Amino acid sequence: MSGVTGTACAVRLRGITKRFDRLLALDAVDLDLRRGEVHALLGENGAGKTTLMNILAGLYRADSGSIELGGEQVSLRGPGEAIAHGVGMVHQHFKLVETMTVAENLHFGWDDTPVLTSRRQLADRADELSRQFGITVDPRARIWQLSVGEQQRVEILRTLARGAQVLILDEPTAVLTDAEADELFAILRNLVSEGRTVVFISHKLREVKAVSDRVTVLRGGRVVGSCDTADVSVRELGTMMTGAESVVVARSASSACGEVVAELVGVSATSNRGLPALRAIDVSVRGGEIVGVAGVSGNGQSELAEVITGLRRVEAGKVLIAGKDVTGRPPAQFSGAGVGHMPEDRIGMALVASASVRRNAVLRHYRGNALSSRLSLRRGAVRGFADDLVRQARVQVRNAAAPIAQLSGGNQQRLVAHREALVAEKLLVAVHPTRGLDVHAAAEVDQALLDRRNAGCGVLLISDDLEEILRLADRVVVMYDGQIRGEFAADAADRQRIGMLMGGQDEESA
Repeated sequence: MSGVTGTACAVRLRGITKRFDRLLALDAVDLDLRRGEVHALLGENGAGKTTLMNILAGLYRADSGSIELGGEQVSLRGPGEAIAHGVGMVHQHFKLVETMTVAENLHFGWDDTPVLTSRRQLADRADELSRQFGITVDPRARIWQLSVGEQQRVEILRTLARGAQVLILDEPTAVLTDAEADELFAILRNLVSEGRTVVFISHKLREVKAVSDRVTVLRGGRVVGSCDTADVSVRELGTMMTGAESVVVARSASSACGEVVAELVGVSATSNRGLPALRAIDVSVRGGEIVGVAGVSGNGQSELAEVITGLRRVEAGKVLIAGKDVTGRPPAQFSGAGVGHMPEDRIGMALVASASVRRNAVLRHYRGNALSSRLSLRRGAVRGFADDLVRQARVQVRNAAAPIAQLSGGNQQRLVAHREALVAEKLLVAVHPTRGLDVHAAAEVDQALLDRRNAGCGVLLISDDLEEILRLADRVVVMYDGQIRGEFAADAADRQRIGMLMGGQDEESA
């Protein structure tokens, strides 16, 4: 798309640095945004894209660096000041009131909303805004009645109505159908033709090529390249996004793989929003191997983990554990069949925050005959089992009766890893197992996964950290849009091809 001619700078960021405790999220980032362009920010999860734009939108304060808007240096102390300077952001998770109408959401919290008004007047004003910006919405519909794409249009219209000349969209197509994405792109083309600036945060290579005028790639909190989109190929974007370094896997090769311990055959499932999340996928894991699932979050990995542990309903296809069809069975039967699960949300799914370390240690084992009778728990056996597990997992706690919420994330995850390893006679499903951990805690969790593999258990490792996948996996599959787009042996893993597939681009069509 051509946008407005000229190179007038709408936004100039210089030396933007941001730390969260010991994590350096942004390292002296420079970025220029021009009027009349769609500027794509491309990068893997954790690259710093959203953090950088949260600073521009006033949600975060940079530790150092400067922001210029229209040639004027500004200090943005909140989203209100950002929108007053013409910068607005539409987030992945919408901030709409579902029980209110579109018109009411557009006017809610807006200084220009009349003090005395009626629903009809609000609807008429919403119609006028819709015509002004070329964004079709039904002002009288309630938010819960709208599709995801329609809700997104309401968010965009709400932001533009408040005066946004720089519109930031964070992963805007993550929950859209192809048709809704095409409608969004048409809206963006219209906005930049009027001289506005659109920032398109994405990981999808094909969309970046289709919709943007310029692209900046972030990796590890640093800018690794910025150029006109027309001057760079999809292959080059994939390399910039994931890095071109040679793959070094810091673990010994698997001695031998055994029989298939878990298999999905033609499995389809929907997301919590009712959208297709898994599309007739086939995945298998053998005993004695780690299968790494690479991909950017939101492409079906969470649903895959839930299906193979019995937590999500299968719409079509079969789930097999050790050759036995367990499709539609409750989660307890999956664990009974030897499936352990390290979920993405430690506190929300794996642990009971208010319960003691000891009780969390036995959470998946107390029904066994060794720890309970038909009527009650064997207290001495429970205490001994829990204390042994805490020692084996090297959990640092003065009193195992203390609430587990008092432990660090690393100690919590070590306990979960070792507890689930005892369940996982056949398969251990590990979802983002080292996210948020320091180097030492992450290394111990890595070792727990390798120990299970070396003991003949299959491991399904799901992570949006490509380095983690390549460090641990014997075999790598790449997920995009609910499908398996490629498979690689560890010793033949090609970062460039994996990066392309993660962005939805097949090598043949690059």
